[in-house]
Amino acid sequence: MLRWLFLTHRWVGIASCLLFAMWFASGLVMLYVPYPRLTPAARLVGASPIDWTKVDVPAPVEAGQARLLLEMRDAEPVWRIEHDDGVVDTIPARKGAVLPLVDGVYARRVASRFAGLPLGTAERLSRDQWTVAGGFDRHRPLWRVRLNDADETDIYVSSSTGLAVQRTTRSERFWNWLGSVPHWLYPTILRQDNAAWRQVVLWVSGPYIAVALTGIWIGILRVRPGRRRYKDARVSPYRGWMLWHHVSGLVGGLSLLTWIVSGWLSVDPGRLFAGTATPAPALHRYQSLGLIKNLPPVSQLAVVAKGARTVELTGDAGLPRLTIDRASDHPRYLDAIVLRPATEASPIIAGAARTLVADGQPWKIDRLSQPDNYWASGQMLPILRLRFDDPARTWLYIDPVTGELIERQDRARRLYRWVFDFLHTWNWLWLIEHQPLRDVVIWLLSIVGLALSVTGVWVGFRKLGRRATA
Repeated sequence: MLRWLFLTHRWVGIASCLLFAMWFASGLVMLYVPYPRLTPAARLVGASPIDWTKVDVPAPVEAGQARLLLEMRDAEPVWRIEHDDGVVDTIPARKGAVLPLVDGVYARRVASRFAGLPLGTAERLSRDQWTVAGGFDRHRPLWRVRLNDADETDIYVSSSTGLAVQRTTRSERFWNWLGSVPHWLYPTILRQDNAAWRQVVLWVSGPYIAVALTGIWIGILRVRPGRRRYKDARVSPYRGWMLWHHVSGLVGGLSLLTWIVSGWLSVDPGRLFAGTATPAPALHRYQSLGLIKNLPPVSQLAVVAKGARTVELTGDAGLPRLTIDRASDHPRYLDAIVLRPATEASPIIAGAARTLVADGQPWKIDRLSQPDNYWASGQMLPILRLRFDDPARTWLYIDPVTGELIERQDRARRLYRWVFDFLHTWNWLWLIEHQPLRDVVIWLLSIVGLALSVTGVWVGFRKLGRRATA
């Protein structure tokens, strides 16, 4: 058994250490260059202000509606109607307006206006490396516009909404080929099939957990402290590259194991951390409780929302709210009936939220002004945290002004936060608050991991070379 332990670790370890080295190096790149993403804030900055002189169609509030959004689509204001089933309809907010089809000319114009850069070339595509995720499915086909700037900026325009939905630059694309793409095993040809990609991640990273475990076991077995030391009072029997491999394995083996295990768990094998979702009928009722059919006249909206890029009508928790420029640094929340600043309504929200968890009642309600271990987004503070006594121990995080359900967590999802976010990304609350220290910790552990991986590859190939010449 001991011989098989050594042989398995030696020969399987050659392939695994190659991947380990790639994962450690690409992970360091990801610390500083994340995967390209057009954030809501960036999308808002590039959007055009609402042209209120063209808005003469009243807000189309109807049954089965979740929320209503007013924004610009190219040069025309439009109402976006989000229905209970997730379908979004777009209708002109100006009488008689006809919305143009999204073609290459349209996409070039929108991309140029969005980025404030000269017109570029447009290409129609279904997906590429930076739009392979399922979240872009409702926008396909996409138009990719390469703008005429030094950064070689690409803007992706949705064929369904006519808006920019992704942005990349030459630098982002280059570093992500060294970072996120290899780290996540994310090439387009694989990632476009989510089920296949998930299985590859499971079966590539899963067996290597055994390599890490056997390595830790062997490393401990080969250590002789105290009186049983090796020749020349050495604690380890190895020298040269093998000594470096042994020492780095003893120092960084545990962190390597936790990274591999947590990375494997990131795709949720067996759906262990899927958690419970809010039943669709209950969520739809909650969202429509406060929707009002008769908004104040457009002339009044134009005054209170002058210069706005988005105006959103919601009715979550029975609270009729108008949210102006939600994604900005300073969004404004108005009572949709009287158009005055809205205030927090915790008692109303707590009462309405009972319907979101059918088999439990809230036993504690907290108003968080600081992040907790499970909600670290400082941009959404303050926030209400409602804890329920249902079997899944559900927690709801809800906006205290609009009543919007921001996140639902149960025991399984909170456990996932520990086994993935904490163990894999080191997004511990204390380390996030001391960001330079988090980077230092990750660098130190990654350097040890790289030393372990590179020495393992070198030693393994030397063994192969000796066998080939024997």
